[in-house]
Amino acid sequence: MRFLGNVLATIVGLFLFFMIIFFGFILIGALAGGDDVVEVKSNSVIELDLSKIKYDYAGKTNFKDFQWYEDDHNGLSDVIRAIEYAKTDDDIKGISILNNTSNLGIAQTKALRDALEDYKKSGKFVYSYADMYSQKDYYLNSVANTIYINPIGDFDFKGLSTEIMFFKDFQEKSGLKMEVIRHGKYKSAVEPFLENQMSEANKEQTMALLNSVWNSVVTEIAKSRNIPVARLNEIATGLLARTPQMALNEKLVDKVAYEDVYHADIKKALKVEADDDYNKVSIEEYADKIATTTKDYSTKDKIAIIYAQGEIMAGEGDVTYIGEGSMRRSLQEARKDKNVKAIVLRIDSPGGSALTSELIWREIELTKKVKPVVVSMGNLAASGGYYIACNANKIYAESNTITGSIGVFGMLPNFTQAFNKLGINTEQVKTHERANNYSPFVPLDDNTRAFAQESVEKIYSTFVNRVAAGRKMTFAQVDAIGQGRVWSGQDALRIGLVDKIGGMDDALKEAAALAKIKEYRTQDFPEYEKDFDDVLAQFGLAQSKESMMKEELGEENYLILQRLKRLNQLKGVQAILPYEININ
Repeated sequence: MRFLGNVLATIVGLFLFFMIIFFGFILIGALAGGDDVVEVKSNSVIELDLSKIKYDYAGKTNFKDFQWYEDDHNGLSDVIRAIEYAKTDDDIKGISILNNTSNLGIAQTKALRDALEDYKKSGKFVYSYADMYSQKDYYLNSVANTIYINPIGDFDFKGLSTEIMFFKDFQEKSGLKMEVIRHGKYKSAVEPFLENQMSEANKEQTMALLNSVWNSVVTEIAKSRNIPVARLNEIATGLLARTPQMALNEKLVDKVAYEDVYHADIKKALKVEADDDYNKVSIEEYADKIATTTKDYSTKDKIAIIYAQGEIMAGEGDVTYIGEGSMRRSLQEARKDKNVKAIVLRIDSPGGSALTSELIWREIELTKKVKPVVVSMGNLAASGGYYIACNANKIYAESNTITGSIGVFGMLPNFTQAFNKLGINTEQVKTHERANNYSPFVPLDDNTRAFAQESVEKIYSTFVNRVAAGRKMTFAQVDAIGQGRVWSGQDALRIGLVDKIGGMDDALKEAAALAKIKEYRTQDFPEYEKDFDDVLAQFGLAQSKESMMKEELGEENYLILQRLKRLNQLKGVQAILPYEININ
């Protein structure tokens, strides 16, 4: 037995030794490779490929089990900073948007579009080419000096719509039911489980939101293309730009041509010989170069930018969801840093856990007593996303930001009918009347429903009071525009939920003014903390559960499963956006 124990110990020791050596080489390689700087040749063009850009903030990660720190420069904020720098970079002569397919939301698209509009003021060109333009991608590309489209390509310009699926009949037939407790006549996150069609209140808010977003989009296209808004609406209604030639006739594009013609025209603009290649640099490489070679630490004063992106849930958080761990830690660090004079909280969130939202709200309240906090809203700052914004000193939103949704709900899954159909019955034994927790396998009784409703009403009242105090309004005033109703940024300005229409730059200027500073540099937060398992997954040594499920189920089925999983994770009362809105 001792011999076998020694052999086993030797094997384990050798395994650990080789693992340490292996990771040592990996870390040395990572450190050695980190010093590589992208060379930008003279007379270059930036290729604006956005296919891998999704979030405002790409994240900073501290791997706790190693002395290893990772700072990703592929967020939209890095792209915008790179475009701003390119205005004065003599090596950069233009920007090419080639067959761009973007994962950005509508407000993110506007922020990028504004950056390109500002870049053009330098006299440098922006060219755009696509085999097909989706509506959202055309909104971005319409800022270009010259727009090309493939002769047999597709052009989408038809107005906005959204689609909602209802489950009431499915619940009755299957016995799989969601017990719903809510406050707010517009809180339609739970409507699909209660009705078979949209309520009038939901139709009202959805139509108002789509019209407001569309008007914002079409107004900017009209300005860039010098086409009246009324005519653009006629084009959308009649599908009068459904082919490349029709889009050219309506002046929505400048040239119907193949990609080789596009590249030939860029060569002419650069004065490059037709047979030669022109110099290119990807936006990701350029952003990484700018982030790592142009940092200026000479300015002592800082403004902290804290990114809150994704659903609000308990836990640490990462680039995909907002957790109280990283958010509270970031606010505390920025609050205690004497060189940080103000904070800009960048929010892109549909909301989520009411409790986590309250914890973040409290941290902002403490921070506000020490230094100013300004909110910059991105695509979404709705429900819990608005909860964590409402007490800021100033709130900025884009005109097409989706915000408001001041309302709460709770959902309790109940499978009693389904189990009865299968011949399964559940009984409970308890010492006291309320000793048992809620069970999805017994019918929801009136007392349990009443207690849940009481909790919802309490949190709604707290939510409204938070907004009323932050926005200097009465409870009745907030309740009148609350009830779960969703507003566009433009409408939110009108009713007092935001202070000004503007982007991140405007919020930074406001923060500097409130802090009474003129020169400053920015510092990005949060810094997320990860452990050993995350390191293994990064190097492909341990396939993540997510990647395995995607591989087995396929991308579409995986997304459906994730939605069902999120419903199951909605523990406690929720302050979350009514439904997903995908605008194309």
